[in-house]
Amino acid sequence: MSDQHPTPAILTELQHGVATLTLNRPAVRNAIDDAMRTELVTALDALGRDPAVRAVVITGAGRGFCSGGDVKGMMQRMSEPATALAINGWRRQQHTHHAVAALHALGKPTIAAVNGAATGLGCDVALCCDFIIASDAASFAMSYIHRGLIPDGGGLYFLPRRVGLPRAKELIFTGRKVDPPEALSLGMIDRIAPADRLLQDAQAWASELSQGSPAALALAKAILDQTFEATVDQVFASGSQAQAICYTTAEHHASVNDFLAKRNKGG
Repeated sequence: MSDQHPTPAILTELQHGVATLTLNRPAVRNAIDDAMRTELVTALDALGRDPAVRAVVITGAGRGFCSGGDVKGMMQRMSEPATALAINGWRRQQHTHHAVAALHALGKPTIAAVNGAATGLGCDVALCCDFIIASDAASFAMSYIHRGLIPDGGGLYFLPRRVGLPRAKELIFTGRKVDPPEALSLGMIDRIAPADRLLQDAQAWASELSQGSPAALALAKAILDQTFEATVDQVFASGSQAQAICYTTAEHHASVNDFLAKRNKGG
């Protein structure tokens, strides 16, 4: 069986510095299989290296955002011999973690524009972004428990940081569906938009978030993403190193020169 899709499973489009990355398997509600993971990592690597890309919006084609892992992969796993099950599962997990980590660590603002159901791994993908905006047709569910599994796409890390530990446990232990108003009240998402304006609002927000110095944004994001695990001394040390880099950037020099020119003109 080919590990390639007949059409691209990941689509990217760049407009005015904002890249829109679309999960493109609408027939299966954008379920993620091995080939799609590979395409996602490749796309994120290209977006990360492209200086024209200042921010990234990720969304889903069709009615769903992402229904989680592809059921065909689950069926294949069930049919594997016991002697291969664990190691093959470990390898698949490494592949999944690589894709989620690539999105989470992208040195540019990221927004999940959740247009429909974000279930299981799909919920993890949304949570690993910097921000989440959901349409009024969206839903969220950490549904792993219904398959006898634990969240394996980062939800164990990202969800408690958004909603707190007790609430994260409740959502993971029950696997229940959360609608946008409740998700907003919990802090699970950041904004709600009408379905017909979701992508437009997400792209406008991404543009607003990415107007500052790309270097300063990337460095600040990298430090912020470590602050819950770091000591205050470690954050100060990382900040000192990052600031030293910022001192050398064209954006910093231009802004200081512009400020001084305006002050001198006014004085």
